[in-house]
Amino acid sequence: MTTTVPKIHSFEEFLGVADAVAEHVIQAQNQALSSPALSTVASSANLKKSSESTTTNQTEQLVNSTSNLHISKSQSNLQKSSKKDKTASKRFKIAISGGSLIGVLSQGLLKRDDVQWDKWDVYFADERLVPFSDKNSNYGLAKTEIFDKLEALGKPMPKVYHIDEGLIDDAQEAADDYEKTLIKGFANKDSVRLPLFDLFLLGCAPDGHIASIFPQDHDVLREKLAWVVPVENAPSGPSRRITLTIPVICHSHRVSFVVEGAVKASIVQLIMERPEKGLPASVVNELAAGRVSWFVDKAALADCF
Repeated sequence: MTTTVPKIHSFEEFLGVADAVAEHVIQAQNQALSSPALSTVASSANLKKSSESTTTNQTEQLVNSTSNLHISKSQSNLQKSSKKDKTASKRFKIAISGGSLIGVLSQGLLKRDDVQWDKWDVYFADERLVPFSDKNSNYGLAKTEIFDKLEALGKPMPKVYHIDEGLIDDAQEAADDYEKTLIKGFANKDSVRLPLFDLFLLGCAPDGHIASIFPQDHDVLREKLAWVVPVENAPSGPSRRITLTIPVICHSHRVSFVVEGAVKASIVQLIMERPEKGLPASVVNELAAGRVSWFVDKAALADCF
C-alpha cells in the first residue's frame, strides 16, 4: 500500500463522479476567492478609542483629538477600500489535463449556477503539439466541450492560457514559451520558486501516465527545476508534447485525480498498492501528501484490496 493514503471518493457510475468533482471544484473556487479576515478593523477601532480618550477641555487638545479621529476614519476607509480591491482582484487558478477529464468537467460544471467563470484563470497541465482543430488537442477539446458551450449559454468566460499554436513544430520552444506564460501569471516581477495553483486536476491513463509524464520517461519524471518541459517521443498518442512538471503539480493547494472505467483498474491498483514502482501518480501521492484526492467509479477500484 502507499505510505500515505490519499482521500479516495468512490461512486457507482460516471454521473456520480462528475457531480462530486464539480462540488470539489466549487469548494476550491470559493476558498480561493474568499476574502481574508478583517484583522485590521480591531486596530482601527483601538486607534479611534485612543484618540477619543485624549480629548480634554482644552481647545488645542480637542482640535488635535478631532484631527486624529478624522485620520483614524480615513485610515479605516482606506483599509476597507484596499481589502475590497484585493478581493475583487482575486483569481481562481486551475490547471486541467485533457482526455476524459474534460467530459467530467463539462457534465458536472455547466449545469451549475455557482461557478464564477469570469474569475477563473485556466491553464493546461499538458498539451499535445497538434493544431487546435485536431481531436487530440487538449485545448481544442476543452474549447468544444466547455468554453464554446459557456458562450452559447451566455455565461461569463474564464481567462484561458493555452500554448502558442504557431510553435507546435518545436517542443522545446513551445515549452519555453508556455513557461513564460506561467511566469507572467504567477511571478510577474517577483521571483517565485514555483507557481501555486489553487487546484490541479489530472486524469490517469491505462499505461500510468499523468499529464504527459510517462512512467518510462525518467528525465521528465525526475525534473526538479523547470516548470514546463518538452516531451519528444511519447509512447502513445501524439509523440510531441509539453507538460508541467512534478514539482509544479505537487506545489498546488489541491491535487485531484479523476479516473473512471474498468480499463483503469489495473493501473489504479499499482498506483495505490505498489508505490515502489515509482509511477507518476504514486510520486504525486507521496510528495503532495495531505492535499491529494481521487475521484473514481467503482469499476476503476475493482482490483484494489
